[in-house]
Parts: sequence; structure tokens; C-alpha cells
Amino acid sequence: MDFLERTRRFLWLFVELGFLAVLSLILIHLLLGEGSGGYVSSVTDNVTKFASGMGTPSLIGIGVILAIIYLLMQRLR
Repeated sequence: MDFLERTRRFLWLFVELGFLAVLSLILIHLLLGEGSGGYVSSVTDNVTKFASGMGTPSLIGIGVILAIIYLLMQRLR
């Protein structure tokens, strides 16, 4: 069980770091604009395409699921 718990924590940390990296790149793009570089612009374009490709009900559903997961994680602590 310790192995599973350590693996779960490691994977969750990996997800958080990835999310933080994407948010950081979006912030850099917002601050620097087109001068932020090709990689930063492509990441921002991909996030924008992903968000616009999903309909509003899908985004609301994902938001609700994330809120439920957050509340469950807080409750289990």
C-alpha cells in the first residue's frame, strides 16, 4: 500500500507541475505577446484551440468534475 500511495503522490505532483508549466507559458505569452517565442505561442495556440473546440456544456462539465475532485481531496485529508 505504501508503494501505491507514493506512486499516487508522484503522479499527482507530475500533473501539478505540468499544469503549472502550461499556466506559466500562457502568462509569458500574455506578458510578452508575439515576442514570447514560437514554442510559447504554439502552446498558447493549442490551449486556445482545445478550449474553443469544446462546447460550453463540456467545459462546464469538466469544471464540475474538477470541483468535485478538489472537494474530495480536501475531505480525505
